[in-house]
Amino acid sequence: MISLISPFISKLALFKRNLGGRKFYQFPSVAALRENGEVHDDDIQIYCDHLDVLQKDMQERFQDILKIKILNWVIDLFLNSNEIEMELKEELTDLQTNEELKPTFKNGYQSFWLQKQISDLYPGLWRMVRKFLLAFPSSYLVECGFSVVIDFLTKKRNRLQIDKHGDLRLFLANIEPNVDRLVAMHQPHPSHYHYMIIFERTFDLNK
Repeated sequence: MISLISPFISKLALFKRNLGGRKFYQFPSVAALRENGEVHDDDIQIYCDHLDVLQKDMQERFQDILKIKILNWVIDLFLNSNEIEMELKEELTDLQTNEELKPTFKNGYQSFWLQKQISDLYPGLWRMVRKFLLAFPSSYLVECGFSVVIDFLTKKRNRLQIDKHGDLRLFLANIEPNVDRLVAMHQPHPSHYHYMIIFERTFDLNK
């Protein structure tokens, strides 16, 4: 998540400077309105103030994440890092020389550390790494979440109750319904069938 938040906060500062200096490269709509005389200096100052408030709000809201220092060896396993604790260096050395796991690092550090073999074979390293993985979900997952929320807000009837339904969780989870099991659970019970036959014979429903 820091890979998304930190650049966004920096861009807000850049946008504010450019807007305050009457450079509208990032704001083509404002530039067009400015040329038509529909945007004045007072309006631009309001926009700059809004960007300033937004930047401060983002810094305050995500200050805990922005302060986290990511260890180099978490992102690049094969660096000779001095940041790691002495008791974990042996595990790191073993992992760096594991010929079976090394090729999987090319799929990305997050996918690499989430392999079950890591937590089983290197529990000490896993205890350290999982803190960072919880704090920094992949941008792909974040983008998926935003896409689903936007879809709910614009197209779905329950758009005002996103947080009160399980729809968002279902859309973001790799869960598929077991249709066969659901059908089996709703099949008529043998005793129900028995009483149905008695009922039909009693009232001659088949005639």
